[in-house]
Amino acid sequence: MQFHEYANIFPMLGEEELEDLRADIEKNGLAEPVVLYEGKILDGRNRATACLMLGITPETVEYTGDDPVAYVVSKNLKRRHLTTSQRAMIAEKVATMPRGGDRKSENIKGQNCPLISQEDAAKQLNISETSLKQARKVRSDAIPEVADAVESGKLPVSVAATLADAAPEQQREVIAKDDKKAILAAAKEIQAEVREKKRAEVVAKLNDISTQEVKQAQGVYDVIVIDPPWDMKKIERDVAPEQVEFDYPTMTEEELSEFPIPAADDCHLWLWTTHKFLPVAMRLLDAWGFKYVCNFVWHKNGGFQPFGLPQYNCEFAIYARKGTPEFIDTKAFFTCFEAPRGRHSEKPEEFYSIVRRVTAGRRIDIFNRREIEGFDTFGQEAQ
Repeated sequence: MQFHEYANIFPMLGEEELEDLRADIEKNGLAEPVVLYEGKILDGRNRATACLMLGITPETVEYTGDDPVAYVVSKNLKRRHLTTSQRAMIAEKVATMPRGGDRKSENIKGQNCPLISQEDAAKQLNISETSLKQARKVRSDAIPEVADAVESGKLPVSVAATLADAAPEQQREVIAKDDKKAILAAAKEIQAEVREKKRAEVVAKLNDISTQEVKQAQGVYDVIVIDPPWDMKKIERDVAPEQVEFDYPTMTEEELSEFPIPAADDCHLWLWTTHKFLPVAMRLLDAWGFKYVCNFVWHKNGGFQPFGLPQYNCEFAIYARKGTPEFIDTKAFFTCFEAPRGRHSEKPEEFYSIVRRVTAGRRIDIFNRREIEGFDTFGQEAQ
């Protein structure tokens, strides 16, 4: 009884599940035939094994479709209750499995085509590409026992991916624990150690004197906060009639889009904006070459209220990034925070305290209203 390599994408049933299947077949008969492909079992390994235990020959049929991998995935997903982590490990197999290659079968679509893409594999198994990348790291960097623990449901793939960075002896020590709970607890301890080590490495790299000097010479920054001088004259009809303009120069969207953003290759950016200019702010991110990630919300103690509309008692600091910058601390790191209002357009110290804690490297505050600790400044009113 030979199993096709495609059939091995999914793990076999455990002893208890296999015994339940054997008992069901003994009582009710074989409900679904075993499917063969290229003379080997493509679907029905567990059914064939249960029949062998009973000493009977299972009914078989030939697979005649054009995508045996997709067939195996579809059939097993319908039968199994798998965690996201288990599906991620299966997707990793699917993403590295030849879809034809040098095979002579005429039934496989796309002879000699490349491997299935990560995106397609993730879609087939209904997981994120991030989970798939974590599974690939587990498969390539962790000891085999760690991958087995994920496939059996004992360990989340996210924890296992971090554990893969630990020394092999540390990984073996974790996997040797008695039960799932103990394995997870030990793995999380290692995960915390690995994260702290990485954090220290990131901070050391960003704060390295020679690196800082190079970036200073280039005039680029690892962290940018920018509070553009929005063209506020456009809202003169939304506020009190006597308020028609503001006491500082403003810039149009075109002028702002052409403003040179001094970003390093890997750069965090927070772009301050209000309700009125949210659409413009999102367009500016594209113009500056940054990718939107999330939105930080400053909940204020009051704010102006346009005629016939709610009071605008919050502002937004849109977080975007260029390249792959890393946060050095994500504990108690929230996208919503409260702070009292200061002078007109002045941003709260609570915000800057957050940014200083979660980032490292060269920082600049552009179009700011005051000098900020830990930031270079660029702005008309900064002293």
